[in-house]
Amino acid sequence: MKRSTALITSVIFFLTLFTFSVSAENESEITVNAESGVLMDVQTGELLYGFNEDKKLCPASVTKIMPLLLFMEAIDSGKISLDDTVTASPDAASKGGSQIWLKEGEQMTVDELLRATAIASANDACTALGEHIAGSEEAFVKMMNDRAEALGMKNTNFVNCSGLDDDTTEHLTTAYDIALMSRELLKHEKITDYTTVWMDSLRGGETQLVNTNRLVRFYKGTTGLKTGTTSKAGHCLSASAERDGLHLVAVVMGAKNSTDRFEGAKAMLNWGFANYENVTPEIDLSAIEKVRVLKGIDSYVEPQLRKVDKLTLKSGQKQSLETKIILCEDVEAPVVENQTVGRVELKLGEKTVAEYNLTAKNAVGRINIVIMAQRVLKSLTKGLE
Repeated sequence: MKRSTALITSVIFFLTLFTFSVSAENESEITVNAESGVLMDVQTGELLYGFNEDKKLCPASVTKIMPLLLFMEAIDSGKISLDDTVTASPDAASKGGSQIWLKEGEQMTVDELLRATAIASANDACTALGEHIAGSEEAFVKMMNDRAEALGMKNTNFVNCSGLDDDTTEHLTTAYDIALMSRELLKHEKITDYTTVWMDSLRGGETQLVNTNRLVRFYKGTTGLKTGTTSKAGHCLSASAERDGLHLVAVVMGAKNSTDRFEGAKAMLNWGFANYENVTPEIDLSAIEKVRVLKGIDSYVEPQLRKVDKLTLKSGQKQSLETKIILCEDVEAPVVENQTVGRVELKLGEKTVAEYNLTAKNAVGRINIVIMAQRVLKSLTKGLE
């Protein structure tokens, strides 16, 4: 009877998840039952929605977004590789909470421990990887705090790499800071090879890994990222998803139960996808005139627009975008290639939503007496013909 009740409860929960994702598309109000929440555009870092976003709270295992970022940076830089062998230390093997039950001296690859950390939120695996990179958990935590400072996470202090908070009151961060590090992690495209996996296994199938983020299976476009739960932190979540080129991350902290954190994240994501879009600005390049060069071998230099980044705008705002081209009246030679000679501003009313530099397409050398003499001689010669 208990098994049947549990099955019915699970079915109702998942149906609720699905139903909410459909109906919330037309809602303008967002309901998030939690201590704080944030919705951020991954591409631009713009805060689209938030409440109590700077309130310091315990993040539980959402902490692991920072270790995952440092792991990916170490892999991308060549400091470590996915095939490296990691030996579990006594400290790593003794970690409680979510774990894969590493034994002291047991060896696994970076790839295996990364899967265990990202999918199953394994504290022992995360610690072992941190020690592999920094030599000790203490040194790794310093790396975490240094990276947080570099990212502008002004209200964050990490005490450990797992998020366990039984013996500390100083392991704190905010919804906004979590969104910042989530956005940075998502710049590493390979991370989604791990954060979007629903089920996996280690040790030849003996150890099962099930993703703690249910949205991976039940929310369209999910790219990650991380859940966290402790008695101090409550139920936390950093949930990212991408649809039609729009990539969003929703952070929920301090929900009273697991359902509230998932529903809250979905409410923010649904609202974001319903009200914003990712657009490519249309700029008339023919309207960009050449810039006069003073004392140059050539009299003019042609400006170029090297790259136009996509923008995240409220739905329908693309038609209201106005382009303002600002060019230098003139520049003095020598002009180097890619030297800034102006800019393009994209505006919505009085607000500038994007700026792009216009740069010199080619170099222009400074004229000198030899070149001047050659030109005079050429002119005289042509006049005698």
